[in-house]
Amino acid sequence: MEISAQRVKELREKTGAGMMDCKKALSESAGDMEKAIDYLRKKGLATAQKKSGRAAAEGTVASYIHMGGKTGVLVEVNCETDFAARSQDFQNLVKDIAMQIAAMNPRYVRKEEVTEEDLNREREIYKEQAKASGKPEHIVEKIIEGKLKDFYKEACLYDQPFVKDDKLTVEQLINNVIGKIGENIRVRRFARYVTGEGLEKRSTDLKAEVEGMLGQQG
Repeated sequence: MEISAQRVKELREKTGAGMMDCKKALSESAGDMEKAIDYLRKKGLATAQKKSGRAAAEGTVASYIHMGGKTGVLVEVNCETDFAARSQDFQNLVKDIAMQIAAMNPRYVRKEEVTEEDLNREREIYKEQAKASGKPEHIVEKIIEGKLKDFYKEACLYDQPFVKDDKLTVEQLINNVIGKIGENIRVRRFARYVTGEGLEKRSTDLKAEVEGMLGQQG
């Protein structure tokens, strides 16, 4: 079957494998992306998958300040060697990831980090929404699973569309750099700060209260 250049590019971004290997994998898998990924893994050609089990204890902690100092991010991104951590490809990736966190406000690094408590809460909300809209019982579960996929795309850094190119997920972006530098890379943790977040802002309430008091006196 005819394999488009876009499909080959997409598979390469997912796996870090070579272009010709990706084209062959898609041909052998009748264009099925997941089967093509499995094909590459079995052949030992999926670079990102091969490196994912290797220790990544070097890296860097980077910061990003946005909106005139209103939003700030600290992120730790690990790789295998200090040499790779100093490379331009790695440094650019870290900056892009910090910017992603500032812009998209993920709650977790990966979907595996979502707690069972949070998942159950989301499931219950989606279940009630589906029932309230009159959906039949036998398709409620499918609706819940579909909404959970959307939840992961919003809440999990690795599943989010990359802000500079929404055809890529952040995980695919990372895999691309893994393919370039030949080392495992992983985001370990991050913190995002927004000026005034969590603080009670009383100025508007106080103004209304004063105006109300003056009105009563009049």
